[in-house]
Amino acid sequence: MDKNVTDHRSSDAATLSDEEEASFVTLTVGEQLCGIPVLGVRDILGEQTITRIPLAPPEIAGSLNLRGRIVTTIDLRRRLHLPPPPAGLKRMSVVAEQGGELYALLVDQVSEVMSLPVSQFERNPPTLSASWAAFSQGIYRLSGRLMVVLDVGRLLALEPVA
Repeated sequence: MDKNVTDHRSSDAATLSDEEEASFVTLTVGEQLCGIPVLGVRDILGEQTITRIPLAPPEIAGSLNLRGRIVTTIDLRRRLHLPPPPAGLKRMSVVAEQGGELYALLVDQVSEVMSLPVSQFERNPPTLSASWAAFSQGIYRLSGRLMVVLDVGRLLALEPVA
């Protein structure tokens, strides 16, 4: 009888742990692994033709055409104060919606969708640089890597972040 109780608890723990996971689209900016909550992602695009917008701030890469809609493209390397990408790098765009408008986040690479236990989510460590911390919700420590969870709302707010 104890064995049945133990088995029942194990299956309850597995169900509980399934309910307490968060899913992220993982991407790379510079050498940093990042995650964006999957529910905020509308589309993922390969290399696109981006039209520069005159007089736009430097972090605005330009605009692209997504099935007839004009989408403002934000260069995350510039937004995060990182050096320009290596010549020839085919960058990708992650399309997110904010305030009813679509925005494309220009990244170096999009990897996979990853589900992680909410219990392993941590606040930003004090060692995280200010340029990253300003746009981060927190982090996950993965085997040998740190995944920064990006706050899309803060990335899209083009006013200076305190």
